[in-house]
Amino acid sequence: MEEVKVILVDENDEETGLMCKTEAHEKGLLHRAVSVFIINPAGDWLLQRRALDKYHSAGLWTNTCCSHPLPGESTENAAKRRLFEEMGITCDLAPLFNFTYREILENGLIEHELDYVFLGIADDIPVINDSEVADFKYFNYREMKIDIKTNPENYTIWFRKIFKQVNQHIREQKM
Repeated sequence: MEEVKVILVDENDEETGLMCKTEAHEKGLLHRAVSVFIINPAGDWLLQRRALDKYHSAGLWTNTCCSHPLPGESTENAAKRRLFEEMGITCDLAPLFNFTYREILENGLIEHELDYVFLGIADDIPVINDSEVADFKYFNYREMKIDIKTNPENYTIWFRKIFKQVNQHIREQKM
């Protein structure tokens, strides 16, 4: 089975080529990504615990889903596709912001992504894809914030970087 290719980009999000996902993470090359955050009508956040055999950040808690657009696929379509593939959820998604980060991970991998962040509201019980997700839970923001401060090693680096900014967007939109 051929490995998924990611879309390499420059700092202005201009496409510069395609590369196998693992190679892009080994070389630390900037590529496009998506992160989806789902909250329920009560304001609780749906988090997933990454599958224990993921190639990086295995077993860590993170946002509802994250992935990479396929060549020719928009970030919004990628976000909706992966939300359904990982969590079995379909809902409207609103773009919030994008950000670039570079972090060295375990196994000699480097996460260097231009990440497009989306938000949706759903009250669904996920039907998880076991190859992607080990577990899930709905989390109150205050409790989650305290747990992240107390146990940061239990959460992915990108989630820790942006959860406060996502919360600010939620508050501004009065969701």
